[in-house]
Parts: sequence; structure tokens; C-alpha cells
Amino acid sequence: MGTKQFKNLAEQIEILKSKGLTVDDEIDAKEILLRENYFFLSGYRHLFLKSPIDRKYIEGTTFNELYSLFLFDRNFRNIIFKNLLIIENNIKSIVSYQLSKKYGYMEKDYLRPKNFTDESYRVRQVNDLIFKMKRQIRSNGRQHSATMHYLDNYGYIPMWVLVKVLSFGIISELYSILKLEDKIAIAEYYNLDMENLSTYLSILANYRNLCAHEDILFENKTQRMINDTKYHLELKIPITDNEYIYGKNDIYALIIIMKSALRKNEFSKMIHEISMELELLDANISIIPFSKILDRMGFPENWIDIAKIN
Repeated sequence: MGTKQFKNLAEQIEILKSKGLTVDDEIDAKEILLRENYFFLSGYRHLFLKSPIDRKYIEGTTFNELYSLFLFDRNFRNIIFKNLLIIENNIKSIVSYQLSKKYGYMEKDYLRPKNFTDESYRVRQVNDLIFKMKRQIRSNGRQHSATMHYLDNYGYIPMWVLVKVLSFGIISELYSILKLEDKIAIAEYYNLDMENLSTYLSILANYRNLCAHEDILFENKTQRMINDTKYHLELKIPITDNEYIYGKNDIYALIIIMKSALRKNEFSKMIHEISMELELLDANISIIPFSKILDRMGFPENWIDIAKIN
């Protein structure tokens, strides 16, 4: 396999044009490529290609349309990300409240192995996670004002402060090793069962990392699928081979999860912001039907109606 050679902005434009992309304003396009990176922008080309095999753009596709999809995904990702941070803070608060109330507020109390599941096949996971949490205390305890305050003044970090330095991924894993009664208590807050909340937390943590690293979001699919929900039924999402075609392991599945995790006003605001971005994208792209974009996202045509369902 040959090595990739550096291409200047003019050469990058010529490559795009050779693939069938119409570039109306080359000066503007060069500035965009310099600021945004040819590689990152080209990651959005797939929606505009003639076929997965033919790497040429659909005739008439413009650079501005490609850039519009790029900008949409950035804005969409920012909307999702800020709401994921709300969810992350909420679940950290609820988990820390449950564990502190039941097991105490000092690390030597709430990090005892006996506080977690006694399933034999999870013993190693329990010990590994406790080690990770203690390591976070050692490595990050003095990097945040709240944790440093407790260390300096009290010599310990309570659970409700420790969660400040724990990743969403660790919180997700922590939930998976809790005792049955603790899992139930936390899941009940969200009106979910333990299995669904465990799946949801894992998916939320993955998307939180995806957004933080600014990866492509709008067409992302997860390996894990969520169970069927009342939203699939009430939205009358089509079924193929006994499976809903939307809202299982796509971005709409994430929307369904966030419906369960956000308060009603927070969710409604998020849906409104997403709708505004989609309307703008629809106005800026004409070479492909807008339904193709929604399909790529896993959004049914009536996707917005989820905000009306209690």
C-alpha cells in the first residue's frame, strides 16, 4: 500500500472536483479546508456518493452542501453533548446519594468490596473497579478544587464529591456491580428496570466520549441495541423481520434513552433545538431528499412527536 502524500489546498480542491464535487467559490473552499481539515470534512461524503462502491459524488453535489452537513453534525453534536453532561451529572448525583446514604461518606466505608455484588464471576470486576476509583482519588484528587478542599481539610473525599473526577464510563460500570437493591433503587428514579438502565448507561457513556472527541455523530450506530419501548409503538415505527427499523441502535435510540433520562422541559428544549438544525440543513441541501438524511440518522418522519408522549 502506497503512502499518503501531503496535498496543498489547491490540490485538495482538485481532488474533490475530480470526484465530481462542484466547487463554486474556491477561495472560500480553501479557507474552510484550512480551518476544518480535508480529512474531517470528507468524512461526510458518504451521504452524497452515487453508491458505496462508486466513490464519485452524485452529479450536482456542491461543496457547500457537504460543508452544510458537516456544520449540522457539529451543531447537533453540541446539542446532544450538553444534554449528555446534564444526564451524567444527574446519574452521578443519584448513585452517590444512594451509596452514601447506605454505606457512609468516607472512602474506607463506601469502597468496601462487601458493598457490591457478591456474584462470584464479578469478584475480579468489583476489585478492579474499586482500584480504579482509588487511583482516581490519588491521581486527580488534587486537580479539582472540590476534591482538594476535602483532602486538605478532612483527609477524605465523600462519594458525592468523588464523582466529580470519575468518568461516565466508570459510573456506568459501577452501576453494573451494585447490589440488586441498589440497582433497583436507582433505576426506579428513571422509571426503568435494571436491565434497561444498565444498557442505557453504557450507550450514554459511549456517546459522551464520541461527542467529546468530535467524531461523526448523526449516522453513528452502536453495537448494543435497546429493548423495544412504548415510544416505538406509539410512533408506529415500521417493522421489518420482526424488528423496528429505527430507534434500536441508531441516533434515534439515543433520543429515546435521553427521553427517559432528562426532565420534560429539558427534553422538549433539546428536541426544539434539533428541529431547528434539521430545518436549516433541509434548506441548505437539495441534491438528496431530506428523508434520506433522516433515514441515515434512524429518525422516523414523525420523530419530533416523541416530545408529546408522556
